[in-house]
Amino acid sequence: MVHRYATFFKAINLTVDYLVLNVSMVAAYLILDDSLIVWINNKNYLPVVLVFNLIWLLSANITGLYEQVLNKDSVKTYRSVFQTYLLFVCLICVTILIIIGTKAYFITREYLFYSIVLFGTMLAFWKLIFLTIRRSDRAMLNDSRKVVIVGAGRAGNELRNYFRNNPFRGYELLGFFDDEVSRITEKNLYLGNTTTCMDYVLNNQVDEIYCALPYSEHDIIERLMIDADKNLIRFKIVPEYHEYIKKPTYLQSFGNIPIISIRPEPLENMLNRGTKRFFDVLFALFIIIFVFSWLFPILAIIIKLETPGPIFFVQLRSGRDNKPFNCYKFRSMRVNSDSDKVQATRSDSRITKVGAFLRKTSLDELPQFFNVLIGNMSTVGPRPHMISHTEQYSQLIDRFMVRHFLKPGITGWAQVNGLRGETKTTDAMLERVEADVWYLENWSFILDMKIILLTFWLSVKGDKQAF
Repeated sequence: MVHRYATFFKAINLTVDYLVLNVSMVAAYLILDDSLIVWINNKNYLPVVLVFNLIWLLSANITGLYEQVLNKDSVKTYRSVFQTYLLFVCLICVTILIIIGTKAYFITREYLFYSIVLFGTMLAFWKLIFLTIRRSDRAMLNDSRKVVIVGAGRAGNELRNYFRNNPFRGYELLGFFDDEVSRITEKNLYLGNTTTCMDYVLNNQVDEIYCALPYSEHDIIERLMIDADKNLIRFKIVPEYHEYIKKPTYLQSFGNIPIISIRPEPLENMLNRGTKRFFDVLFALFIIIFVFSWLFPILAIIIKLETPGPIFFVQLRSGRDNKPFNCYKFRSMRVNSDSDKVQATRSDSRITKVGAFLRKTSLDELPQFFNVLIGNMSTVGPRPHMISHTEQYSQLIDRFMVRHFLKPGITGWAQVNGLRGETKTTDAMLERVEADVWYLENWSFILDMKIILLTFWLSVKGDKQAF
């Protein structure tokens, strides 16, 4: 059952990687200055350590280095390590050499070179050791568990198919117990009725019982549960709701009453929401003060010179909880009567020359940082749609409105995954909605940082979907 050890080995990998990183930094310091006492007391050195560690965490999250550490083969593992290391080096160089500067903390280029090279060498050697250990212990990690299923209805049969299709999980299904023999499609898997279950389990060293009986059989369920507890057998209940919820769910308890949420929403937590809002305000102020302030007059003059009309394009769009708000952009089209109904298309005759550049580089979205400051948008989130599109697609796509649980964003998970621009078909919009809902369910501050970095990279590299 590799999955039972995945979290443990992920933690081991993360811990050792950080140990290797910090040892390499200390070693580089001692190579250049062999005074250990100076290193310990050097207050200028501590911020550098923090920067290195945070950037490694960010790089690893962007590349998914610690995902599936027990399943990825050796080639994929080293490829992930190399990608993460390369991104780490780039971010370190940008952060230290350009943003922070080497003089502020007395960092030398020699120190950067030694620490980065030492870290890369030691990291490669450690991953080789890990892969060797992992290979030798595969048999131990795949310890199987004997299980039986009580109830051969739809839930029980779907569970059987899951065990059969996922052998790496390590479950050895011995068979079914059910009071109706006719429900067993594979007769060789029938083990008896529910009254004989515990005797079989004890005589055959079964590890776990999965009960897939309907709630109406609560007397049988309770008896089996009590007997399993008495005999140290793990007892697990397969609830009936799985028939209409086709995805992982989130379970809460109100006293002894289980409450099932059909999706996790990290941003329902006030701390998470406060963290996101705090970052939004700081980031928006930074962009407005250091980018928008000097770029605005230049773009304003060019826009006015090319075509008559306002500098800003203001459009009513759908916000959080489907409340409309005025969304601001630099005008990238000639003034026209279709702007509130028709999406921009490739080679759209309405787009001006400067507008094409603004849209290609996403600079037309800069005024939306004022929306962020006001509070009706976030830096990262689902892109806000025109009111007409919200009304149209909410009737065609079941989960379309779910994306409105969040504030709309200047950029989002859909956009950095190539799902921006014109949506010619309902299927194209469905893909975008699925990406937005995935973001809602998997939000983290690190994920926001990843999306912002990818957005910046796509703006520099050029996104073929931006037009």
